[in-house]
Amino acid sequence: MAVMRVAPGQTRIGWIGTGVMGRSMCGHLIAAGFSATVYNRTREKAAKLLAAGARWADGPQAVAEASDVVFAIVGYPADVRSVFLGEGGVLAGCRPGNVVVDMTTSEPSLAVEIAAAAAQIGVHSIDAPVSGGDVGAREARLSIMIGGDQEAVEALQPCWQAMGKTIVHQGGPGSGQHTKMVNQILIATGMIGVCEGLLYAYKAGLNLETVMRSVASGAAGSWSLSNLGPRIIAGNFGPGFFVEHFIKDMGIALEESKRLGLSMSGLALAHQLYLALKAQGHARDGTHALHLALAAMSNVNWKNRP
Repeated sequence: MAVMRVAPGQTRIGWIGTGVMGRSMCGHLIAAGFSATVYNRTREKAAKLLAAGARWADGPQAVAEASDVVFAIVGYPADVRSVFLGEGGVLAGCRPGNVVVDMTTSEPSLAVEIAAAAAQIGVHSIDAPVSGGDVGAREARLSIMIGGDQEAVEALQPCWQAMGKTIVHQGGPGSGQHTKMVNQILIATGMIGVCEGLLYAYKAGLNLETVMRSVASGAAGSWSLSNLGPRIIAGNFGPGFFVEHFIKDMGIALEESKRLGLSMSGLALAHQLYLALKAQGHARDGTHALHLALAAMSNVNWKNRP
């Protein structure tokens, strides 16, 4: 299938999902010169994009009918299936030569299914989940992990560059989602270490800010420690990425691991700890709120610490 030339001022962009991540990502495309048509289940969350010049559509099919390239970043695999494959979905509004891009963290097998359905009507499908959280989305520093046809991926380079800093084509359909599973597995167990390390420092009577200066730049350093450690210290557990969505991602990774014959005991432990955190009422907090569950296990009231 031939791939269109993608360029600001020429290519019409569609965007579905204007939450914590999607709002900033679509905003960067508009700032880069792309015209955009947007849809979100809650229209109010698209207000800033509409004020920036985006047009509103009443559903995924309507977005596709007004667009050449359609991006989506929604919540769960069921949402992805509905948005792309359901009645009134994106593929129902596409024409041959269009490109659809799912940037949700979702099931690799679903990415393959969408790609197959798209190919039957002459449409290119790409899976391109991201990492970097709300800060990376706002600052256009996302890592974008891409699966799909190489020619289509390369054609979208102006879009990738508007949203991200690390842009890597991993292979065919589903490869982007598999790579994101690797990312989430690394984060899951790493977050336990970040939270336990800060709890230890606190109970030992250390100054947490000076501890951070020593450890964040050494072998123990990580993105989570440098970016979320200060939020933990400040007692700011607002979402860069929701706990409930991270639980979803870990569940996908565990199912894929089972299919691959892998025993993932560290991931399973992290999954259980996050389920406990959700049960404590923190489903809509950020992933670093795991600290609250671990603090409670040691009878530490972190929110009211001196």
